[in-house]
Amino acid sequence: TVNVELITPIAMEQGLRFAIREGGRTIGAGVVAGVED
Repeated sequence: TVNVELITPIAMEQGLRFAIREGGRTIGAGVVAGVED
């Protein structure tokens, strides 16, 4: 489990797939398990 705080607010919902990229390379990917306010 990873908790992430985003710099810029974006719309996210449970089940959304995402990728984490750095310098044009994918360094991580996953699925949103839950959203906290």
